[in-house]
Amino acid sequence: MPTDVVMPQMGESIVEGTITKWLKKPGDKVQRDEPLFEISTDKVDAEIPAPASGVLQEIKVTEGNTVQVNTVVGVIGEGNGASAPAPAKPTAAPAPSAPSKKEAAPTPPPMPAPVSSQEQEDEEADVRSSPLVRKLAREHNVDLAKVHGSGAAGRVTKQDILDYVEHRVGTGTPAGAPSLSSPPLARQGGEVPARPAPAVIPGDLVPMSQMRKIIAQRMVESRRTSAHVHAMFEVDLTRIVNLRNKLKNSFEQRHGARLTFMPFFTRAAIIAIQQFPIVNASVEGESIRYHRHVNAGIAVALDWGLIVPVLKNADDLNFLGLQRGITDLGERARNKKLMPSDVEGATFTITNPGQFGAVFGLPIINQPNAAIMGVGGITKQPMVITDKDGNDSIAIRSVVHLTLGYDHRIIDGAVADQFMAVVKKTLENWSEDVG
Repeated sequence: MPTDVVMPQMGESIVEGTITKWLKKPGDKVQRDEPLFEISTDKVDAEIPAPASGVLQEIKVTEGNTVQVNTVVGVIGEGNGASAPAPAKPTAAPAPSAPSKKEAAPTPPPMPAPVSSQEQEDEEADVRSSPLVRKLAREHNVDLAKVHGSGAAGRVTKQDILDYVEHRVGTGTPAGAPSLSSPPLARQGGEVPARPAPAVIPGDLVPMSQMRKIIAQRMVESRRTSAHVHAMFEVDLTRIVNLRNKLKNSFEQRHGARLTFMPFFTRAAIIAIQQFPIVNASVEGESIRYHRHVNAGIAVALDWGLIVPVLKNADDLNFLGLQRGITDLGERARNKKLMPSDVEGATFTITNPGQFGAVFGLPIINQPNAAIMGVGGITKQPMVITDKDGNDSIAIRSVVHLTLGYDHRIIDGAVADQFMAVVKKTLENWSEDVG
């Protein structure tokens, strides 16, 4: 029996979705739970798995079209797949005469033995990776066994494949292998920067993607809603930089996760919020909602836009829990595995423009939050250091500029500055165990 493929309901508030990309074409064989198509909603971009195994018989809704949830967008039927549509029934024609001995039909050359797709899948299955990663590896002729996995327990991630291909391009791409022209992704702070947009011809009129429309709408709404003010603090991050350099290898070996800077900034913000809970509040009409927990929104820059997955109850997590949670959200955001619940409920947001080299940023508040903290680039600078005896000296220090964007309707400047002073003190005198 054929199986209908429908537009899924990605949360109670989601009523429609836009198909942005089909990952299979009619006639292709699909496996149950294999990524089949990608959608964009007003909450998340997601990769939708096939509801059954078989052959994709028909695509009813093409890329770029928006439909209501539960609309049938395709059909999966039984079969083994086909590399090409069945040929049309031939029309009657005179039978050709047999070739004479002088015109003997040439013998076709022997076909090379095809590589067994099952053998390839079995080899790939030996390497911990997702179907999306294996598909990407095949597209770029990458042997997964040669890729170092940065995910939990050595799992190969999409980013590992992109970095591997980028390195291969920089050192000479093997013949016949596709190449990526984008620069390698930065690693600072747990965020992944967006790759450069495809080149466009000057004068082109290019429609916005669904995600870009939503971002544009929300940015304008936030500016209209909150009275934006920004405070910027310079922080000596030398102690943390040295600590991370010392522990990052052993941390990854013990826990299967990379040690990034983002958990340090998140933990420092949580400590400051515990002293100044108004920074973690939100406006409801003419009242102020003081939230019980810190739900930390961690902005992630993607190839196709920006999204803010939320680490729920971050104040209940230790440092290792923060690192694992941030890594998990980032990987699922890049692999389009987030659910609407993963991007809802933020009470405070952290964004990291410094990964692109910005000294600092003036971020727009993520509604309905009352504040957002921007992390600038970490650079080495000469600073005046005063010892305990009051003597001054100049030293080279690792410095970061942190910016707090806050809603002046409920947060006064003095409170914002005191909040940032606690963040600064926590980072400069870091004493917590990182696990």
